[in-house]
Amino acid sequence: MTAPLSVHLKLLGMAALWGGAWPAGRFVVQSLPPLTASSWRFAIAFAVLWLWWKQAGRSVQGFSHRQWAGLMLGGAVGVFGYAAFFLMGLQHVPAGRAALVVTTNPVFTLLLAAWLFGEKLSARIAAGMGLAVLGAMTVLTHGRPWAVFEQGLGVGELLLLGCVACWSGYTLLGKKLLAGMDALTTTLATSGFGLALLLLSALSFEGPVAMAQPLQVSGATWAALLFMAVGSTVLAYAWYFEGVAALGAGAASGYISLVPVFGVLFATLLLGEALDASLLVGGVMVLAGMALMNRQR
Repeated sequence: MTAPLSVHLKLLGMAALWGGAWPAGRFVVQSLPPLTASSWRFAIAFAVLWLWWKQAGRSVQGFSHRQWAGLMLGGAVGVFGYAAFFLMGLQHVPAGRAALVVTTNPVFTLLLAAWLFGEKLSARIAAGMGLAVLGAMTVLTHGRPWAVFEQGLGVGELLLLGCVACWSGYTLLGKKLLAGMDALTTTLATSGFGLALLLLSALSFEGPVAMAQPLQVSGATWAALLFMAVGSTVLAYAWYFEGVAALGAGAASGYISLVPVFGVLFATLLLGEALDASLLVGGVMVLAGMALMNRQR
């Protein structure tokens, strides 16, 4: 049976919402410290997710100690680590470039899976990985990938690689420790554990005064923060889960390749970021590499 058009439109909307998180985050960190902004984002998202979870009648009864440990680790890596690196990186790197670099998440996830779990890598997957990484380096170095070996990467670029490492770790953690748990409960629980760590870190490193700063920012900053909390975190996940249920994980995840396209588009239109040749060439290389990998898999 063919999935209704609405499912495909929601998956397209999911890609747009995730892509829009990059320019929104870049805008927010111009006014707020990154850990404070991340804490408010996930506090709002957690409240909405909890209401959704209660309405859905889900329960955590019967969870094993192993599953709770997996949820805590998932919150530490996939929420706290990723969110902190995400906004700290956007303090230094334009949103469009950042969105393209983080698209290489599947490359590092596959490499770790091959190393830790013995997953096989074909020559075509390896070629796709190489093309995607070279494209990411082209984007990061403004068309001079060899400069990585001459000068190294800057603070912003290293923070973005932290994003990649956290998401890859979270993906593999989910495969190993969170199997058998429904996606909504997993998202709610990891968001809660991650939020606790974000709050502790924000209070420790940025202080209580910074934590109250969102109460004084402009309406535009609040709009961007709410967009990340409700749009990019809650609504996008809801649409993605619906797509997975209707089309399967493989077909639904194919729409994720559109995330950097929307990220670059919105960063150009909303923030006026430059769309230079290295961004376009590197972006095409990244997307081509990902397409090659997914086709083989």
